[in-house]
Amino acid sequence: MMFEIVALYFIAFCLFVGACFVLIGAIGLLRFNDPMARLHAPTKVGTVGVGALLLGSMLHSDLFGEGWSMHELLIMAFLFVTAPISAHFMAKVSIHKRQGEIPPPPNNDETWATFDVPPEDDEQKSAE
Repeated sequence: MMFEIVALYFIAFCLFVGACFVLIGAIGLLRFNDPMARLHAPTKVGTVGVGALLLGSMLHSDLFGEGWSMHELLIMAFLFVTAPISAHFMAKVSIHKRQGEIPPPPNNDETWATFDVPPEDDEQKSAE
């Protein structure tokens, strides 16, 4: 009996934390003006929020339902794998379109990111 009460409090805590993180991510998406700043709110905070909501759902279905649900585990795995990749692609597009602030130049590297082309690659392009 005591285990169920502690589990219910932990599930409620997971749902509360997840809802707070998702709310903060939504507010951050609406408040920030720069596309690069807007990118962090839904990808970082939203991922943690949805992960906490799914964790609470998994624990509830295990303790008071039919056992472990594989659906929530798969959703969480795909979310944690795809969110950073999609955020990276959106950031690269924003950098290439020069929509946001350009990062500062690197210290000792002239071929950082995609701004400069190494000389050997430049020669190959001109030969084609």
